[in-house]
Amino acid sequence: MSVKRVVVTGLGTTSPVGGDVSSTWDALVKGQSGVRHLDDAWVEGMPVKIAGRIAVEPGDVLERVKARRLDRSSQFAMVAAMEAWADSGLEGAEIDNDMLGVAMASGIGGVTTLLANYDTLLEKGPRRVSPLAVPMLMPNAPAANISLYVGARAAVNTPVSACASGNEAISLALDQIRLGRADVVLAGGTEAAIHPLPMAAFANMMALSKNEGDPTTVSRPWDLARDGFVLGEGAGVLVLESEEHALARGARIYATVLGAGITADSHDIAQPDPAGRGGARAILRALHEAGISASDIAHINAHATSTPQGDIAEGLMIHATLGSHADEVVVTSTKSMTGHLLGGAGALEAIATVLALHHRVSPPTINLDNKDPQVELDVPTTARDLPSGDIAALNNSFGFGGANVAVAFGSV
Repeated sequence: MSVKRVVVTGLGTTSPVGGDVSSTWDALVKGQSGVRHLDDAWVEGMPVKIAGRIAVEPGDVLERVKARRLDRSSQFAMVAAMEAWADSGLEGAEIDNDMLGVAMASGIGGVTTLLANYDTLLEKGPRRVSPLAVPMLMPNAPAANISLYVGARAAVNTPVSACASGNEAISLALDQIRLGRADVVLAGGTEAAIHPLPMAAFANMMALSKNEGDPTTVSRPWDLARDGFVLGEGAGVLVLESEEHALARGARIYATVLGAGITADSHDIAQPDPAGRGGARAILRALHEAGISASDIAHINAHATSTPQGDIAEGLMIHATLGSHADEVVVTSTKSMTGHLLGGAGALEAIATVLALHHRVSPPTINLDNKDPQVELDVPTTARDLPSGDIAALNNSFGFGGANVAVAFGSV
């Protein structure tokens, strides 16, 4: 039985380095960091005072009344979805809404709404809690609001697998289209967790970097001086479409979605398998489903968060799966510039992977001044051209709970 081909026809994002796809991509290729000092009143006394704040506030894009009815995570999702939908050419087009779906992930959900309303409950009593609190804080709120915006009536899903969530949403969208349950799916992830409670929690479990130097230099994947990730925020949305549907309407195609692999470590609730075995199985499954070999991979957007153990484990899994070809693959970690968007990371990095194939250039990894000798990968510190011809790329995502997702994209 032939496998239905799936393509990417629209992209949208709001990130720490840009308010849309064009500005984000330009910043990534130039190696510009979006990490900076926080100026919120609550930062005083916090163990970590930096993060990758969004470059353009959603209130500058969304109607004020509508924005007030959305948690910050949903605001990000809507900004990205609106851009992706317009970019796809589907806005205003005739489409079977019964075959239009959404897969929008989040690792934490509406945490700012939840905590703000709890504060209100304690300070002012139950009658002052917002009647909109539940539809704002529920994890599926971003997906639901996107579905209302585009009129999606196929499945509207919210994968939650910590920092692998955004990439898992893309895998789910791929499945929905291949199974004939949808012709078009808006897929991605969002996160808005720059708040004192999650930041204190991450810091106390020694996950966040406590480097007090220049904020733009703190996220340093694979560098010997790395000591934890930098929290970021934002969202990314990709429009996935069956190739048949896209060609019938003359859509512009950025890339193909070749296959995906999803596995679990069953090792630890927070730490990755030090040998990277779960992630390696995810990569191998993605290659198998895509019908490609290791030699077809020209580029990898790595998960590489700038943690001591995780970066080593990913290097091991890349060598375990690609063998001697691993030395020929251009590997990058765009988290060196954006910080870690948690549930939104996989989606933003999928956009970077797709654009790397589309423009034939890999963004650099910045702050890599002294590469860990245990990492035997080709990690350029300036933008690198990718080969011509038919090539493929991997987007890797791993999350707490042992979640591993690898998605393979192909050039067009």
